[in-house]
Amino acid sequence: VQLVESGGGLVQPGGSLRLSCAASGFPFSWPDMSWYRQAPGKERELVAFINALGRTITYADSVKGRFTIPRDNAESTVYLQMNSLKPEDTAVYLCKAGSLYWGQGTQVTVSS
Repeated sequence: VQLVESGGGLVQPGGSLRLSCAASGFPFSWPDMSWYRQAPGKERELVAFINALGRTITYADSVKGRFTIPRDNAESTVYLQMNSLKPEDTAVYLCKAGSLYWGQGTQVTVSS
């Protein structure tokens, strides 16, 4: 199983970024997918979740109305669309598949 994230970078407050997580190697059905983030000195927190069928989606209160988590099962990819970014969104963002598999993380920095 492999998860490869991309799309992080430096963006000004109020800007947008789209993160991608490409998955491969799952032996059975396409799993639930999540995005987490971890800022320096802080615990890792769940940002967004989408279940395998895309029918259950949840967001952390801190990102509701600004972030979305679309998925493309045909491309085995889940995204995190981040709009109206704030400096407090600065963190390493990690993709998680099911309950076991993590990506390597991608840095997002929101700063002027």
